[in-house]
Amino acid sequence: MRSPALRRLLPLLLAAIPCAAFAAPATVAEAATAQRAAMVEWRRDFHRHPELGSHEVRTGEAIARELRAMGLSPRTGIAHTGVAAVLKGVLPGPRIALRADMDALPVKEETGLPFASTATSSYRGQPVGVMHACGHDMHMAILLGVARALVARRDSLHGEVMFVFQPAEEGPDEPGAPFGAKMMLDEGVWKDFRPEAVFGLHVWAGLRTGQVGFRSGPSLASADEWSLSVRGRQTHGSRPWDGVDPITIGAQILLATQSLVARQVNIADTPVVLTAGQFNAGVRFNIIPDEARLVGTLRTFDPAVRKDVIARFRRIADDYAHAAGGSAALEVLDNAPATVNDPALARRVWPSLQAAGGADNALEMPLVTVAEDFSRFANEVPGAYFFVGTTPADRDPAAMPINHSPKYAPDEAALEVGARAMLQVALDYLQGGAGSGS
Repeated sequence: MRSPALRRLLPLLLAAIPCAAFAAPATVAEAATAQRAAMVEWRRDFHRHPELGSHEVRTGEAIARELRAMGLSPRTGIAHTGVAAVLKGVLPGPRIALRADMDALPVKEETGLPFASTATSSYRGQPVGVMHACGHDMHMAILLGVARALVARRDSLHGEVMFVFQPAEEGPDEPGAPFGAKMMLDEGVWKDFRPEAVFGLHVWAGLRTGQVGFRSGPSLASADEWSLSVRGRQTHGSRPWDGVDPITIGAQILLATQSLVARQVNIADTPVVLTAGQFNAGVRFNIIPDEARLVGTLRTFDPAVRKDVIARFRRIADDYAHAAGGSAALEVLDNAPATVNDPALARRVWPSLQAAGGADNALEMPLVTVAEDFSRFANEVPGAYFFVGTTPADRDPAAMPINHSPKYAPDEAALEVGARAMLQVALDYLQGGAGSGS
């Protein structure tokens, strides 16, 4: 039994000791290795049972069950299926949040893995296969492994950590509905726990297993979903002069947008991508229809450039349609802003990533034109987001099926790499150091 005086002095004595001296029995690397078997099991279970955005019912229940088994008290049902839990360390320190996404994609799996998904569902009215083709199964398993490793260090842990498992990162089934991060924030996931910083990761086929990628400042693009309705006047296909052809107008607008990007935007300064993914019009080979509809995405890194491109796009659509005697209406949905790694936070994260896997394996990433609604969290508090390689060392990343491919099969060794990197980043931030190796 300690004396009252010793009990009062103990926290002060512990706080004065360097983190490497009082950390949990395992080093960061050992802690990550200790979670590998569990992470593989979790990952394969999630992979066998994927669920689309805002429908991650089984997934959320499984996550909550694992968090309860760790002694945490998860809050469930945030943004329909999201889960959050807070770990309080014994020692004083900052608050941080660690985030993983939960949803799968409407993709039919073609990996041939023994635990491949056979799940089916419907997406926007179409029957689809369902697959964790983006690696969110890996993300959830990594965050559960990090949570368990941090719980084991509770008695020497500074500060508090919120583990955020977010639904609908890929978007909900209903067009125009909010994505998961915005829903979680709107429903007050941080109402009683506002972190100083938020951290996230993404597995990535463009890097080899063992490598992590990171950059300060703009990192991932914003994602706008645009739809363009072109109205003409229906007529017989043999007499186009009797009507107004919305297909021709739509094609002219689409080609003009590519000239917009090539000739009206300084893409040497900031990349812009404007892509059409759908062009729907008509029902018969010999009828010019009343309407054509195009749907696509706009990716930018600068909010001012985004605003300018949308204005130019709208002007081009209006002018081409008016010149042909038709009309055009452009709608743009802001699905996710650009992900920007806070520069001050990045200066703290970079040494941690180097410490986690070795300086040679920490790479500066180029700008990536994919998008992530992690940016919603990082617009509320400083954020840092990094990539974890999933291509085995003996394979060429450029030749591997990339994220969103039905053949994407990440190397499970990346689970340990991701857990080690996230654990190092979290501990260094909480304990006020960087690259300590504790």
